[in-house]
Amino acid sequence: MFRRIATTAFVTSILALSLPAVVSNRTLDDWPQWRGKNRDGVSVEKGLMKTWPQGGPKLAWTANGAGEGYSSFSVAGGKVYTLGARAGTEYVMAFDEATGKKLWEVANGARFSNDRGDGPRATPTISGGALYAYGASGDLSALDAASGKAIWKINVIEKFGGGNITWGLSESPLVLADRVLVNAGGPKASIVAVSRKDGSVLWRSESDEPGYSSGVVHEFGGVPQAIFFTARRGVAVDTRDGRLLWSYDRMSNRTANVATPIARGNKVFFSSDYGTGAGLLELTASGKDISAKEVYFTREMRNHHSSSVLVGDHLYGFSSAILTAMKFDSGEVAWRDRSVGKGAVVFADDRLYLFSESGVVGLAAADPTGYREHGRFQIKTGSLP
Repeated sequence: MFRRIATTAFVTSILALSLPAVVSNRTLDDWPQWRGKNRDGVSVEKGLMKTWPQGGPKLAWTANGAGEGYSSFSVAGGKVYTLGARAGTEYVMAFDEATGKKLWEVANGARFSNDRGDGPRATPTISGGALYAYGASGDLSALDAASGKAIWKINVIEKFGGGNITWGLSESPLVLADRVLVNAGGPKASIVAVSRKDGSVLWRSESDEPGYSSGVVHEFGGVPQAIFFTARRGVAVDTRDGRLLWSYDRMSNRTANVATPIARGNKVFFSSDYGTGAGLLELTASGKDISAKEVYFTREMRNHHSSSVLVGDHLYGFSSAILTAMKFDSGEVAWRDRSVGKGAVVFADDRLYLFSESGVVGLAAADPTGYREHGRFQIKTGSLP
């Protein structure tokens, strides 16, 4: 899935940036962080094209000079934000949403290098006029989203005494009203909360080394939970003080836990690959405490480098390389299809937007009765390591 974003057409990105090319004369909803406003891979946009023409939607623009990396894109306030690496440095950068013109860029620490691809992995989070960026070597920065001016910066590895992980720190910062949460992985600071104002430490929660997944926030029983998929298990902590609420490890592997957890009501879903599978948990609240019990464990949905989306009663996601529709509450498989090949998926206006590792972008119905494709095209730029 690695690509050189220096030559990627942003408007054909899987993270909703194809939408300017399929909608005309309207204002688009922002996509201000990893997997959208609610970190669930779902856009609320309506009135989008239901079928693409031959060769795909009209290309709006391309942008050069962003460098290398796995980072995706955030869209807010008429700007497109991402991270990339050039020479020995990782950068945060902003582009004009309408034209693709680069508006600013700011260095964000040393370039991470790896035989599976260099550069940053995380996606910037935009909130309250500020941007929060996390580099693959642990540099966590707060910037003014309009200008790129620095607000504060810390190195998470140095500050909390942890270490980097094999393929680089990859999570996108989880930003709440007054704090930023990351899975730091220090010996007594697995998950940490720092102040949005100045980066000072608010609390530390003991748990595990980081995974490659990004956390989500989900309130249940009056308790605000931050749910993370660490290197060893799924955990939930109270966002107010870092108190461990519950944990679950059956769906965890020892290589790379990547997919973002999915929470709805009293249910939480985790999935990983490397021969592992997926688990659905049911939450129960008792006073200030929350417990979790397994509803099912299945090997029918094994998310590798991407996450599923929950639409209606069904999950749609890549089980390893096969696009799979699966009943959320029971784990029953509705259908499988090779679709565009192994890749990622998001949802908008009754359609699945698919992006394969080989650069094929597809449009398909989100329909539990079967796979129906409504167009595809090939991105001509980009490269694999």
